[in-house]
Amino acid sequence: MKKSILMMSVTFVLGIMINVNSAALAADLGLVKSLTSKLGVTDEQATGGSGAIFNMAKQNLSKSKFAQIAKAVPGIDKMMKAAPKTESDNGMLGSASSLIEKDAPALSKVASLTNSFSKLGMNADMLDKFTPVILDYVKSKGGDKTMKVLQAVLQ
Repeated sequence: MKKSILMMSVTFVLGIMINVNSAALAADLGLVKSLTSKLGVTDEQATGGSGAIFNMAKQNLSKSKFAQIAKAVPGIDKMMKAAPKTESDNGMLGSASSLIEKDAPALSKVASLTNSFSKLGMNADMLDKFTPVILDYVKSKGGDKTMKVLQAVLQ
């Protein structure tokens, strides 16, 4: 009798854990699914490309403003971790990027994102295609104010 109650309890707890994880995974896939279906990119490209955009936003926003965006985007940490590393490229691109950054910060942002997209097998034109999809998604999840915070840093 005790064994069957224990088994039922374990089964119940595992069922809850599986449902919670499934819901979290489904939430993570919202932006990725949107990017893959609208742009025809792979899951890896959608995850890494959006992560690169969010990493750049985090570097250029205050903690409170980025927290506003992070709250609106389920799975943002996973996306940001999937973004290609660009700062470890201390070659010519890294030097050129630091020179550009001093004179034109906006160009530096674009160069960094273009480098990330290139590492994911996408050309620079895809950045222009990702941006409206991500902004629409952020607006749908966090409202117009949150979308405008992200939009301002992407300009």
